[in-house]
Amino acid sequence: MNAMVFLITTVFQLYLSIVILRLWLQFVRADFYNPFSQFIVKATHPIVGPMRRVIPSIGRFDTATFLLALIVVTLKMTLLSLIASQPIDFLAISLFSLVSVIKHAGFLLFWMLLVSAILSWFNQGYNPFIMVLGQLTDPLLAPIRRIIPPMGGLDFSVLIMIIGLQFLNMLCSQYVPYWNFI
Repeated sequence: MNAMVFLITTVFQLYLSIVILRLWLQFVRADFYNPFSQFIVKATHPIVGPMRRVIPSIGRFDTATFLLALIVVTLKMTLLSLIASQPIDFLAISLFSLVSVIKHAGFLLFWMLLVSAILSWFNQGYNPFIMVLGQLTDPLLAPIRRIIPPMGGLDFSVLIMIIGLQFLNMLCSQYVPYWNFI
């Protein structure tokens, strides 16, 4: 049973990451001709494409992709409840899904910041993956860079953002239901 829980959780979390990245790529208007962006689009388009015909976007926010993220978490929680032979409470699962998508987006942001900071030490010219990471994280780091510009070649904006994410995570764990169970 633990192996099935692990497999279901891993597969759904990986696909949720891809769906959130698609939502994020569209929101920041990243380069969709980038190979990494193309992978994200191709992995989600069979489901998002038909949904977008029915569910309109709100400005730059793609509601169909966000709904898909909620559906992915809802399916994961429903399958895990069935495996554990627990009753399915769709109200709790709905609230849990919303909280899970938000927390997973923060988790992705943390890892993208960390990877982009580490890769910046070794970057030798153009790299499509690093370019997309920059397009995804720079809009969030720009306000911090305006307040605290890079000093002596060191950019502290990533460190400040990671500290802020950790603070938000700790704050939400105190006040948001289900935050610690994700």
